[in-house]
Amino acid sequence: MTEREGPAGGVDDVDEVTRAVLTASRLLVAISARSLAAVEERVTLPQFRMLVVLSVRGATKLVVLADQLQVAPSTAMRMVDRLIAAGLADRQTNPDNRRETLLRLTDEGRRAVEEVMTRRRAELATVVERLAPRQRAALVDALTAFNAAGGEPAAPATDGADPYPLGWVDTWVGGGA
Repeated sequence: MTEREGPAGGVDDVDEVTRAVLTASRLLVAISARSLAAVEERVTLPQFRMLVVLSVRGATKLVVLADQLQVAPSTAMRMVDRLIAAGLADRQTNPDNRRETLLRLTDEGRRAVEEVMTRRRAELATVVERLAPRQRAALVDALTAFNAAGGEPAAPATDGADPYPLGWVDTWVGGGA
């Protein structure tokens, strides 16, 4: 593909932008992996995703949890069993329907999610601080547009008032779940 001038006088080359995004994704994956180091001996990445879902949704039925993670209920149950054994999640009877069991984070599970997210945010902030103010503004504009094009919800504010958006279910560009 040939480079051509974009509307703002910059380069408008899909291949060049794709390469830049792939490079950035390597950095983001590395930061994510390092942020998981605190819990990696206890949980796998899929199990951590389950912890995040439980932190966002609160007490949840297994079938809903499996649907959110796009896994079979039997797979979700094995993951839950491991998280319970690690002391990060537990089961409780649904007070509205005693035949149902709800899954939820323990205080330790909630702390694990918060610790990973705090580490990730701090490392990202360190990288962003290295950019000039103009570059930061341009990055916000570019990433906001990129996230919108991919259907990804915004990350929570630093005050922690907003939940961590999941973004795993309905954002696949090739189609939805």
